[in-house]
Amino acid sequence: MQDMHQHYNGVLVGLSYVVSVLGSFTALQFALGIPLAQNVRQRWGAVLAAGAAMGGGAIWAMHFIAMLACNMGTPVTYDITLTLASAVLAIAACSLGLGIVGSGTFRVFNLVIAGVLMGLGVAGMHYLGMAAMLSSAHVSYDGSIVALSVAIAIVASMAALWLAFNLRGTLQMLGSALVMGVAVCGMHYTGMAALELGQGDTLPSGFEHGLQGQYLGMVIFAVVVVLLAIALGLSIVRQQRRAALSI
Repeated sequence: MQDMHQHYNGVLVGLSYVVSVLGSFTALQFALGIPLAQNVRQRWGAVLAAGAAMGGGAIWAMHFIAMLACNMGTPVTYDITLTLASAVLAIAACSLGLGIVGSGTFRVFNLVIAGVLMGLGVAGMHYLGMAAMLSSAHVSYDGSIVALSVAIAIVASMAALWLAFNLRGTLQMLGSALVMGVAVCGMHYTGMAALELGQGDTLPSGFEHGLQGQYLGMVIFAVVVVLLAIALGLSIVRQQRRAALSI
C-alpha cells in the first residue's frame, strides 16, 4: 500500500490561526461575566456564551478550516452529521470546563479536573472530525503522537481555563488569545501528524453528499468571524452598561 503525503494551503493555515485567536479573545471577554453573575441563569448564560466562543470559534472552526487547508493527495469530503457532532462536542466540553471552574471560589483541584475533561473533549472533537473524512484513502494513526496531541489538549485547556478566570485588561487578554491560538493550532497539527494515509481504490458511501467546495474554508472563516465579531461587540456593550450601573 503506497503512503500518501499531506500538503497545506498556507492562506487557510493562517486563517485557522486568526479565527482561533479571535475565538479565544471573545471567550475570555464572555468569561468576565461568569464570576459577576447574580443568579444561576446569568452564570450559565455566560458559561454557554464563553463555551460557544471557545469551543465553536477558537477550536472547532480552527480545526475544520485547517482540515480544509490540508491536501491529502486524494479527493476528500466530510460527513455532515459527524462534522456537526464534533462542533457540539467542542462547545459542550468547553462549557463544562468553564462551568466547573466557575462554580464558587477558584480552586486548583477544580482547574485540574475541568482541564482534563475539557482536554479530552477537545481531543475527542478533533478525532471525531477526522472520522468525518470521506475518501478512498486508508486511514491509521501513530499512537504515540495521538497521546501527545491529547496531552497538549489537556494542558492547553487548563491554561485557557486559568486565563479565563485570572485575567483582566484588554491587552492581557489579547496576548493570552495569541498564545491560546498557538496552543490550539499546536494540538490540531500534532493530531494531523499522527495521521497515516495509504492509497486506496474505493470511495466510501456518502462521499458525494459530504461537505466540500473549493472556497468552503474561506466561507466558514468569514461566517465565524462575523458571528464572533457580533458576539464580541454585544459583550463589550454589556460590560459598559454593567460598569455604568455600578457607578
